[in-house]
Amino acid sequence: MACRETARSLSVVEGRRTPTGRPLSFYLVPMRQYLQLLQEILDNGERKEDRTGTGTISLFGMQAKYDLREGFPLVTTKKVLFDAVLRELLWFLRGSTNINDDLVQHTPIWNAWADANGELGPIYGYQWRKWPRYIRALRLRSGHEESGLFEREHVDQITQALNTIKKNPDSRRIIVSAWNVGDIPDMKLPPCHAFFQYYVCNGRLDMQLYQRSADMALGVPFNIASYALLLQMTAQECGLIPGIFTHTLGDAHIYLNHVDGIREQLKREPKDLPQVRIAAKPFFDLKFEDFELTGYQHHPFIKFPVAV
Repeated sequence: MACRETARSLSVVEGRRTPTGRPLSFYLVPMRQYLQLLQEILDNGERKEDRTGTGTISLFGMQAKYDLREGFPLVTTKKVLFDAVLRELLWFLRGSTNINDDLVQHTPIWNAWADANGELGPIYGYQWRKWPRYIRALRLRSGHEESGLFEREHVDQITQALNTIKKNPDSRRIIVSAWNVGDIPDMKLPPCHAFFQYYVCNGRLDMQLYQRSADMALGVPFNIASYALLLQMTAQECGLIPGIFTHTLGDAHIYLNHVDGIREQLKREPKDLPQVRIAAKPFFDLKFEDFELTGYQHHPFIKFPVAV
């Protein structure tokens, strides 16, 4: 039996349709869902203290869906630095954990957490490409096998996910996790976007991300773009159409010193979504210059201070 497309909870303008034949949202772009989350937190969120001491307005358990067939979900009510999004994603996909590995010269986004040598510990890139696994090592002693020792190996979760999508697309186990409990004490910042899952249906590739902690002003627009880009890259590699990115949030919060900027952002009317073109190259051969963002119209940049 064919699977049904995920329903989306969007307010629509009756009779208006996108080029793909889907209903047009109130603001005429899917990013309205992100703005709705901001408004809901301002309206219904609760005051909550946090690790940084800044203070937040917070709600727990939120979700939004972005359909990549209607455009690339890059926030337009403020400028989002797409180049930084792309640089960081490619850095993760290389398995990198040090900002001096072709990151710091392009964007400072991880500088605040890195040590003096630029190291961040076993964060996203390490877990995605080199998740540690221990297997029992057999040794011979006095003619008998002894199995009390273990050898360390690594699991390349990204390669594993790509292979599963290609060979067993109906699998419900196509998951990549960065939340390695044993390694968290050695991470400079434990993963905020903890794990994601792929879903293949009718030639379409969807993805769902669970994000335990969501900085709605600074982090979330970046995270939406990053995982949408990863979804598009994966779909291209696997010969599928990039579909719906579902973003599930745990602690969704607005820092108190971001509230004024958020209120300004909510006054702005969203613009049409851009498109991203990716060169026809194998997944792991893709470089920065192989990506092109086109048609990105946006309102002015809003400076939000980073809570460290």
